[in-house]
Amino acid sequence: MSKRLPQVYLARHGETAWTVSGQHTGLTELPLTQRGEENARRLGARLGGGTFAEVFTSPLQRARRTCELAGFGATVEVDPDLVEWDYGRYEGLKTADIHKERPDWELFRDGCPGGESPTAVIARADRVIGRLRAVPGDVLLFSSGHFLRVLAARWLGVGADLGRHLFLDTSALSVLGYEHNTSEPVVRLWNDISHATA
Repeated sequence: MSKRLPQVYLARHGETAWTVSGQHTGLTELPLTQRGEENARRLGARLGGGTFAEVFTSPLQRARRTCELAGFGATVEVDPDLVEWDYGRYEGLKTADIHKERPDWELFRDGCPGGESPTAVIARADRVIGRLRAVPGDVLLFSSGHFLRVLAARWLGVGADLGRHLFLDTSALSVLGYEHNTSEPVVRLWNDISHATA
């Protein structure tokens, strides 16, 4: 019987006031809402049976708190590369507001003025993937939506623009892995919120 290939579990942080309002939340520090905290605990219950060789989190408060409430605060390592996309001048704005100024703007193609380009986010995602593939076992990551969408695209070896098609809810669980061997990366699970309250 062949040995099971390692998997990477992706946990998006819990709900914040700005995820409810639809504002772009890059580097702004926001606490979880009450529902965000409850769903982080539910995510922890969902992950309760898993054993992870490594656990990493974004340095942002919303990801660290989700990690802590999920029960992994004692074993986590903060990885600055897991931080959310820097939206620059678009921080705190809604997509509809940005489209009033730039009707054809698309984050995964254009990036953000005064913030990060897709190339910069890809570089961070590629560094994370390099570290993940060196771990001999399952890994759990806590981060933010747009960064995790780029990470998944890069895991598959394609451009960041695929991320625009990979929606992620707050507190969602996704799993990256392989099919037959480590040269065949796949998405095993995406945007599972069966553990979360509506």
